[in-house]
Amino acid sequence: MLKIFKITAIVEGISALLLFFFAMPMKYIFNDPIYVKHIGMAHGVLFTAYIILATILKFSEKWNFKKYFIICIASIPPFGTFYIEKKYLRNV
Repeated sequence: MLKIFKITAIVEGISALLLFFFAMPMKYIFNDPIYVKHIGMAHGVLFTAYIILATILKFSEKWNFKKYFIICIASIPPFGTFYIEKKYLRNV
């Protein structure tokens, strides 16, 4: 389960970067919203999977609330999931 979560964290981070730095500029600068629709949907699904997997792992890995909270909050800013994967999940 932890390996799946690590992969989900990386892919979710990549989808966030694609959304913020590719799809949104394409929408607002070049008036082409199709990328936001598709990348945004993928990012939403990955974000939801990330939070669900983090919640499952909180109980199965017996994470304390602080670690769980930091891991969940890190999914919001760009590059946050990469930081979490390196700091909290690399040696697990």
